[in-house]
Amino acid sequence: MASTDTDDSPVRAQLAQHLGFLYPDSKVERLADEVIAIFDHLEEQRPLPLHQLWSQEDCLLITYGDSIVDGDAVPLETLHAFLKQHVKDSLSAVHVLPFCPFSSDDGFAVIDYTQVNPKLGDWSEISQIADDYRLMADLVINHVSSESQWFENYRKGIEPGASYIMEANVGDDLSDVVRPRASPLLRPTETSAGLKHVWCTFSHDQVDLDFRNPRVLMEFLKIIRLYLEHGVSIFRLDAVGFLWKEPGTTCMHLPQTHEVVKLIRTVTDFFAPGTLLITETNVPNHENLTYFGNRNEAHVIYNFSLAPLLVHALLTGKTEYLKRWMMTMPPAPVGCTYLNFTASHDGIGMRPAEGLLSDEEQLQLVETVRRFGGHVSTRRTPDGGERVYELNVALFDALRGTVKGEDPWQVERFLCSQTVMMALEGIPAFYIHSLLATPNDQAGVEATKHNRSINRHKWNWQELQRQLSDKGSVHHQVFHELIRRIDLRRQMLPFHPNATQFTLQLHEPFFAFWRQSTDRSQSVFCVHNMTDSVQELRLSDLNLIAMDAWHDAISGTRFDDQNAVLNVTPYRSLWITNRPTSR
Repeated sequence: MASTDTDDSPVRAQLAQHLGFLYPDSKVERLADEVIAIFDHLEEQRPLPLHQLWSQEDCLLITYGDSIVDGDAVPLETLHAFLKQHVKDSLSAVHVLPFCPFSSDDGFAVIDYTQVNPKLGDWSEISQIADDYRLMADLVINHVSSESQWFENYRKGIEPGASYIMEANVGDDLSDVVRPRASPLLRPTETSAGLKHVWCTFSHDQVDLDFRNPRVLMEFLKIIRLYLEHGVSIFRLDAVGFLWKEPGTTCMHLPQTHEVVKLIRTVTDFFAPGTLLITETNVPNHENLTYFGNRNEAHVIYNFSLAPLLVHALLTGKTEYLKRWMMTMPPAPVGCTYLNFTASHDGIGMRPAEGLLSDEEQLQLVETVRRFGGHVSTRRTPDGGERVYELNVALFDALRGTVKGEDPWQVERFLCSQTVMMALEGIPAFYIHSLLATPNDQAGVEATKHNRSINRHKWNWQELQRQLSDKGSVHHQVFHELIRRIDLRRQMLPFHPNATQFTLQLHEPFFAFWRQSTDRSQSVFCVHNMTDSVQELRLSDLNLIAMDAWHDAISGTRFDDQNAVLNVTPYRSLWITNRPTSR
């Protein structure tokens, strides 16, 4: 047991350092004691060496607890049934999006962090999923619902809550504050102490918490402890970049924000070793990379730039922007890696494309996605203007055609997008609606009046079962082919998240890169035709070692003549490797 019998002097000293930086006027030794007391008697977990934190066998599923529903059945039980019957061990981890009671934003306006939304199930269903898969949960850390007890107590002037909410004065300099939304930043609120102006980075139902008060930090450490007890082993720090506010600044990525992440990392490393932290910072790439810290912040960061650049490449047939980004991406530090994804419960974020795609290229992307039924969300800029924040569209429908219009290659184009993603350095994450080739849910948008509902469809379990068993169904075709490729990936050492990666300079229609296993025994040349026409690939343009036998793991095709010229059909992907792979 991690109790008071354990020598906690090293972590105590480290905590005091973090807390002293955050709260220089507080008694940091007392605060450090309080942190240790919160995690006292937490069931001991066996530490994992850095090289065992992840492997090529790791893939993650992103899903809501009720993405699949079955009448009056408990949705989390239905999700678990889907995982056991169809996914099995092809995926190793599951990210169940916010499962607490909420008031808006499909879970990201949390009313009570300590409860499971009864419409989804209870803690027992959460723990049962955690018994079969590594479970990832959201720590919605920046804000809380305006219907929460904390906010109600704030209005009444009683604790806990009276000092938990971030306020601003009307005269504060907020001109540089970075916003993900176009709504007003401040919410006028009547309280027992009179009219106050509450900080709302996202919506007026999502009121920001004031981490300048150490009590707020302690509340979230208690939440982490609770989640650990129910099997959560991966924490997604939602919107963490906005956490600490100082008027007169951008209020993004402030040093105190990074220090809070470091403190959480210190706590989980000591009391729950093997727990992973993922920071959700949907921002330009150079800002996102800072959350690796000095290997003392996030274990994993999202590869946010991948989605818009990959979609752009597949819609235009131009690979230059994707290649340029790939060549400038640093290998993740030891003990860290990337989370690669192409779709999520949110839209395709466009901020990570800033500085990578020109305004004209972004506009072309927006117009094409709109033609395929998608929508666009904007954000407010410091000068009072608006910019595209994200594309709201189901990825399967975003790839319905190209900038030229719709065509017959939707399935092949979509499979190419997922195959690129699962081969890149890092851990691949599949949104459930990508795995199932779910189209745009326009009825959901009409019902909720929210653009993001287009990609948050709720499948009927019986209908999904029928679709997945029907070999003529597009859902069957995509799902089973993706699972087959995932299973191939799990066998191939070069797809370890930290294996060597090098961008290949093939001619324009191809996007290609080389992966090599850490023991150098196996190589994979990942080659993708990003166009709607047949392209010639000269095997002599690849560095195929003459003494090895090479084959495409995806199709099983052998290449006995290393000078052969292949006719690569539209959107075909090849994993050309020198080691046998069972199929």
